[in-house]
Amino acid sequence: MTKVTKIYAWGHQKRYNDFSNHFKILFKERIQKVSVDAGFTCPNRDGLKGLGGCTFCNNKTFNPSYCQLSKSISAQLGEGISFFRRKYDSMKFLAYFQAYTNTYAPVADLARMYLEALSVPGVVGLVVATRPDCLSDDVLDLLQSLSEKYYVMVELGVESCENDTLTRINRGHTFEESVAAIEALAVRSIHNCAHLILGLPGENRSVILNQARKISALPVENIKLHQLQIHRDTVMVHQYITHTEQFNIYDSAADFVELIIDYVELLRPSIVIERFVSESPAKLLIAPDWGIKNFEFVAKVEKRLAERDTWQGRLYRQ
Repeated sequence: MTKVTKIYAWGHQKRYNDFSNHFKILFKERIQKVSVDAGFTCPNRDGLKGLGGCTFCNNKTFNPSYCQLSKSISAQLGEGISFFRRKYDSMKFLAYFQAYTNTYAPVADLARMYLEALSVPGVVGLVVATRPDCLSDDVLDLLQSLSEKYYVMVELGVESCENDTLTRINRGHTFEESVAAIEALAVRSIHNCAHLILGLPGENRSVILNQARKISALPVENIKLHQLQIHRDTVMVHQYITHTEQFNIYDSAADFVELIIDYVELLRPSIVIERFVSESPAKLLIAPDWGIKNFEFVAKVEKRLAERDTWQGRLYRQ
């Protein structure tokens, strides 16, 4: 008997709408994000909304070594592009303004930095990580004008849909502000991505799964998920040490796989999933330490999706 291969709503055989295949379909060629540190800060670090930043945040956990403020944006991109071109000669790139809040500056300065990045050979677009409360109309106008010529995605640090949680982690904005930002980007046809942390203090399994329903009801295009990680040199590590009972750390990768699958089942099928977990340098990570790479975790998710014979959006309801 011939085995029938199911093609899902997103146009391929994977049981979830994955970022890699989405970009291959969108660009018709290999695309790689290259990080840039342009020297931004955040309004909950410089005193505008608070001090100390988010309780979980240590930017050293994701900033590549070539991202140094002593180097220009062009130089950082050049080094990153050279690194990736060793693997694949034919490739296009997106300049990823990643560290801190990358719309938190005068619009003229933002325009200069974004255009410098776009002038680097091989760069075909921008990914701009920012906060939902740092998207003024002037900034949106700039991003919209650039999106008419280049690929532009704004990655929003939503983190949680619960205002109590956002207050607890010193985020400095509300979920309502996240909703307004997502809707403002959608109205202007600017690509968006919602960044969310699963397992924040005070959020149990029921709250986390309801988050999938809330996000699915919004005009979100892409999501980046990751497990709560406790890092050195953060406010949260001190909270974790002194009040461990307040944290629901997923010590087992297998348990987090099951949570991810339950979450994905509730997620709108058209939402593109960029990642399930985050990987941090071992020297900075306190917990959880699963001892596996991101690609190994993805393999576990794909295996369990098949074993459970389920897929993204199976339980989604409009």
